[in-house]
Amino acid sequence: MKKIFNITAAKSLSALFILLVLNGCGNGNGKFDATGTFESEEVIVSSEAMGKLVKFDVEEGANLKQDQIVGLVDTVQLYLKKKQLEASVKAIISKQPDIATQLATIQEQIQTATTEKKRVENLVKFNAATTKQLDDLNGQLDLLNKQYNATKSSLTITKQGLQSETYPLQAQIEQIQDQINKSIIKNPLEGTVLTRYAKQSEITTNGKALYKIADLSTMTLRAYVNGNQLGEIKLGQKVKVFVDKGRNEQKELSGEIYWVSSKAEFTPKTIQTKDERANLVYAVKIKVQNDGYLKIGMYGEVIF
Repeated sequence: MKKIFNITAAKSLSALFILLVLNGCGNGNGKFDATGTFESEEVIVSSEAMGKLVKFDVEEGANLKQDQIVGLVDTVQLYLKKKQLEASVKAIISKQPDIATQLATIQEQIQTATTEKKRVENLVKFNAATTKQLDDLNGQLDLLNKQYNATKSSLTITKQGLQSETYPLQAQIEQIQDQINKSIIKNPLEGTVLTRYAKQSEITTNGKALYKIADLSTMTLRAYVNGNQLGEIKLGQKVKVFVDKGRNEQKELSGEIYWVSSKAEFTPKTIQTKDERANLVYAVKIKVQNDGYLKIGMYGEVIF
């Protein structure tokens, strides 16, 4: 009986040990295949205009929407320059001749001469007028038509010349409008402000960094594997990711491999792999949905 009891107790202890090991692996405290750090694609938003920041509503940790207006560079001088150019364009346009009005007088003369010609033609048929009178009217009508065409051509050239003078001014107006548009600071992507480099009322210049932003809703875990592990992974593969939760506990998350490096590199000093003796490793990127717990630079462990 004592021997049977010892065998039963041993089996119970073995089952308990296996259960504890499986439980430890399930919490991420057991064996892992790779480890790495979380990162996110960071974007540095820079100024596209030069002047005083009359408005700049950016705070570190704030969540900003895409295309949200967050700042404005002083545009007073640009606005005044634009008004000056627009006034110059109007002044040039006002000098353009009214072709229709200036040709109206000649058109009336042509109509009168045409009517008179028809009347004289009828008189010539009945020998009530001479052919010389008809020839004179034909000559007068021909002269009026030539005068009409010459005047129209001259007025058209004058109008086109004045219009061409407005083209450079219009281009300058468009350039200034583009500068005004760039003075309005719009947030390029939805995300969280990581760092602010400028404050309201400061003077900014073209290319000066204003703030850094990143989309933290989805984080990337950059981990490293050795050559023997490449056969175990593929793009789109679902993996388990573990992060420290505190008090010797770990939080399990679901991840997806979306990039595998095509080139090997030497093992980074801060990275441990499954085979720590490997000299060359491959970087992989794992996409992990962030529930607010993940932070940039946090360590994570992966089980494939």
